Amino acid sequence: MSTLTPPALGLYIHIPWCVQKCPYCDFNSHALKGDIPEELYIDALLEDLDSDISKYADSVGERVLTSIFIGGGTPSLISPQQIARLLSGVQQRVAFSKDIEITMEANPGTIEAERFAQYVHAGVTRISIGVQSFEQQKLERLGRIHGKDEAVNAAKLAHTIGLNSFNLDLMHGLPDQSIEQALDDLDKAIELAPPHLSWYQLTIEPNTLFYYKTPTLPDDDDLWDIFERGHEKLSAAGYVQYEISGYSKPGYQCQHNLNYWRFGDYLGIGCGSHGKLSFSDGRIVRTTKTKHPRGYLASYQNMVKPYLDTEHIVADEDRPFEFFMNRFRLIEACPKQDFVNTTGLPISAIQQTIDWALEMKYLTETDTHWQITEKGKLFLNDLLEAFMVEE
Repeated sequence: MSTLTPPALGLYIHIPWCVQKCPYCDFNSHALKGDIPEELYIDALLEDLDSDISKYADSVGERVLTSIFIGGGTPSLISPQQIARLLSGVQQRVAFSKDIEITMEANPGTIEAERFAQYVHAGVTRISIGVQSFEQQKLERLGRIHGKDEAVNAAKLAHTIGLNSFNLDLMHGLPDQSIEQALDDLDKAIELAPPHLSWYQLTIEPNTLFYYKTPTLPDDDDLWDIFERGHEKLSAAGYVQYEISGYSKPGYQCQHNLNYWRFGDYLGIGCGSHGKLSFSDGRIVRTTKTKHPRGYLASYQNMVKPYLDTEHIVADEDRPFEFFMNRFRLIEACPKQDFVNTTGLPISAIQQTIDWALEMKYLTETDTHWQITEKGKLFLNDLLEAFMVEE
C-alpha cells in the first residue's frame, strides 16, 4: 500500500434538532419536544472533537481546517452565543486556515433570520438558506414552516450583513409542480442574486413520509425540460455549474463541498455525523458517530459508551469506486495525480476500466486529466459500477 498525500481537512458538525420533520427528509433530524439542551450539546461536541483528535492524532497532527460546515436539522435554532463558543472551542483545538470557510445551514424563518448578523459576529462566513420553494402551497406541502415572504426577506438580509457568501437551497420536481411553476421558482431565486445556488430535484427516499405515501411528481420528460431550461436561465444569469446540483457566480463555489467531491478528508462530530481521514501509512478510515441525541448525550453525561458508533478501513479494492463516486459529481476535469495521492493506488490499478470508459466515450483524457463526458453523465451508474469490485 502506497503512502497517502494528506488532502485538505474539513470539519462537519451536526445539529440534530428541527421544529418539525419534513415529509421528504431522510437526514438524521429530530423534531423538538421541548428546549434544545444547547449548552450541554456544545460541551459534548467539543469533547467529541477532543476524542477524535486524540484517537486520530497520526492523521490530524498539525493540519489546519480549511472549511467547517454546520448542518442539520436546523442549526439556526442554536443561539449565536453557543455557536460562538463552539467555533472558538474548535479553533483552540485545530488551527484554522487564514481563509477558512465556515458555513451554517439556516431556516429563513423570521426568528432565525434576525440572528444572521450575530452568527457572522460568531465567526460564520457563509449561510445556506433552506428556501426550497417560493410558492406558499408548495412550502406547506413540503412541511416547511416559513412563508414565501420570509424566504425573500432572508435572502435580502444575507446581502447586507457582511457574509463572504451565501447559498439558497431550491428544489424542483415538487408534488404536482408544473414546468412553469418550477421555472418561476428559479426566476425568483435568480432575481435575489445569491452568490451560490443549490438547485436540485426532489427525490423520494426510504423511511420518509413521502416514501410511504408518495405524492404525484412530474414525469421524466417534464423533469428533463425543467433541468434544460433552468440550466439555460442560470447560465444566462452568470451562474456556473460546478457540480451536479451546485451553481455559483465565479469565485463562490462551496469549498467544503468541493473537498467532499475531491475525496478530501473531514472530521465529523455530532449525532450521526460521518468522517473520513487519511493516514501516512496508507490507511483511509471512515467513521460514524452515535445517531440519536439521547445516546449521543449519554456519552457525555455518563460516558456509557464513546461517541464513535462505527469505524472501518476503506479496502484498496473499494477506493476506485469511492474516489470516482465523489469526483464524477464535479464538472471540472480530474487530475490523474489526485487519484494516486488520495487513494494510494497506482493508475495501473484502474487502467483496464479507464480504457473501457474511453472506448464507451464515457470519459476523455489528456496526459494529466480525465474528463467525464455528457454521455458519461447520462450513464453515470454504469460508469461507476465498472469501478466496483464484485463480491
